[in-house]
Amino acid sequence: MKKILITGGAGFIGSHVVRLMVKKYPEYHIFNLDALTYAGNLENIVDIENLPNYTFIKGDIVDAEFINQLFEKHQFDGVIHLAAESHVDRSITDPLAFVKTNVFGTMNLLNAAKSIWAANFEGKRFYHISTDEVYGSLGSTGLFTETTAYDPNSPYSASKASSDHFVRAYGETYGLSYVITNCSNNYGPNHFPEKLIPLFINNIINNQPLPVYGDGKYTRDWLFVEDHAIAIDLVFHKGRNHETYNIGGFNEWQNIDLVKLMCQKMDAKLGRLSGTSENLITYVKDRPGHDLRYAIDASKINKELGWKPSVTFEQGLDKTIDWYLSNEVWLKNVTSGEYSKYYQKQYS
Repeated sequence: MKKILITGGAGFIGSHVVRLMVKKYPEYHIFNLDALTYAGNLENIVDIENLPNYTFIKGDIVDAEFINQLFEKHQFDGVIHLAAESHVDRSITDPLAFVKTNVFGTMNLLNAAKSIWAANFEGKRFYHISTDEVYGSLGSTGLFTETTAYDPNSPYSASKASSDHFVRAYGETYGLSYVITNCSNNYGPNHFPEKLIPLFINNIINNQPLPVYGDGKYTRDWLFVEDHAIAIDLVFHKGRNHETYNIGGFNEWQNIDLVKLMCQKMDAKLGRLSGTSENLITYVKDRPGHDLRYAIDASKINKELGWKPSVTFEQGLDKTIDWYLSNEVWLKNVTSGEYSKYYQKQYS
């Protein structure tokens, strides 16, 4: 039985990957390592917690001794590394927290994997999930490709760029078997409501202001989280060693247009008069280092592995909104306590 470690598996993207792998591969044993910080939530994976090929481990990738002992004990055959601090706004407030988790945490995993696989890398794989933000900002045209030069503009993207470089360096220096993917903005069920789509769904439900940075014309490519999980599965099993694959939704939206679309859909689903939610839009001071546009060229993963998004953006957005409306208890649980303090500090 192959033993696969998934880090950050109680978080947003991680929970979808864990669920897919546990259900699809009964011959694997999936170990889910998560520190259960504010964005990690075991409620995200309650449906699989009792399956025989699944084990949850609470722990922090920043703790090198703990990580080394974990690898020695379980002798993992593969690592899918998703654990990360990922919110740009938080990185501006506390950049060192992002260095600790995203850089030192990744280094601890790399060192542990190198140590137990040193005799034979065959059949082993270290899969590092990264972001399109490492490439910096695009103008009105062009796409990020796997060969686009790195140009990070926030402490978050700089920390992810650093971790990407270390993974590649371990491949070149020590022969570590690895793959890297850089993805665009994810959306879907179980997303902690600090990011745009779940934040605005929550605010519309509660008739709270919808804080839009600057003029709202920042452009992002959006990827449905379940499609991302499928892509991760494909790359982990079939991606070429020492390669990078970009995963995008072929789906660009300016923030303000996306917000207005959400308002229309939410008004219809909540039985409100059309235009009600748009009145909640409030323009707020722009954040520092705000990248104008991200857009991914995902033709490589499409040509090599046959992956493409399975849903249109409007289909995925409908699924997402419907999930939040059907899971308001989950939403209330995760937006209580410290979240409320953070929100007031960030947007007041």
